[in-house]
Amino acid sequence: MNKQVLALAIAALAAGSAFAQANDTLAKIKASGSITEGVRESSGLSYTLGNGQYTGFHYDICANIIKDIQKHLGLAKLETKYQPVTSQNRVPLVQNGTVDLECGSTTNNATRQKDVSFAVTTYVEEVRIAVKANSGINSIKDLNGKTVATTTGTTSVQTLRKNERAGGIDFKELYGKDHSDSFLLLESGRADAFVMDGSILASNIAKSKSPADFKIVGEVLSVEPIAIMIRKDDPAFKKVVDDSIKAQIKNGDLAKLWDKWFLKPIPPANVTVNLPLSDATKAAWANPNDKPMEDYAAKK
Repeated sequence: MNKQVLALAIAALAAGSAFAQANDTLAKIKASGSITEGVRESSGLSYTLGNGQYTGFHYDICANIIKDIQKHLGLAKLETKYQPVTSQNRVPLVQNGTVDLECGSTTNNATRQKDVSFAVTTYVEEVRIAVKANSGINSIKDLNGKTVATTTGTTSVQTLRKNERAGGIDFKELYGKDHSDSFLLLESGRADAFVMDGSILASNIAKSKSPADFKIVGEVLSVEPIAIMIRKDDPAFKKVVDDSIKAQIKNGDLAKLWDKWFLKPIPPANVTVNLPLSDATKAAWANPNDKPMEDYAAKK
């Protein structure tokens, strides 16, 4: 009987430890000696160079965060594992523990905050419209009767439809499986416009065969805070991540990374995105916060 009680106690202890680690990312990382980073294949802030290599503005920020996590845990070595994510699966993969740190281009909004948490904002995005330079499309009203592409799992077309200037505008929607697929719909002529985050549009245009054939036009459809996504209800991990980002702001690393990724030639084609640091992003860095996009909309 005593052996049974002891076995039950050990099992309960093990289950309790597993449950604790589910909401204790730092303990999970320390025990495994590794951290899993969520990366994107074709986002403006995180993308692949092929052969399992990833890069980008958010990728570099997360590399610095991971160094700070390693230092915080006192680990001599910390392995980084990469898990490609899409717009559709990124939230579930953070929720279920597959991904510890999602370093793509995810909008922090009230709906997602019910399922996950976000670090302080690193980038404030403006949703825009990309078209072919000779299309004659210059604003929302010019989309009437056109085909508009966006990426499955994103909110860009819904944002376009909600815009007050879209009243009476009738357009067909076409969805790409990822951002590069959506841009291909525009590039191949199957879509007349691609509605998405400005950084993603600019990055895909810069990497295209003929960047001069495209332009970003029209009104700003929405202003959205982009942030690194982490599991919900893990304040200790969030503090380490937030502290790292705040330190990168303070020591000028974020500003240097902006210059590197948006104002200088970038791989693989060594073209320049030419996206100046916006006033909205400057304000987010000056007052670090994890407010959702709904708070930004209220200020407009």
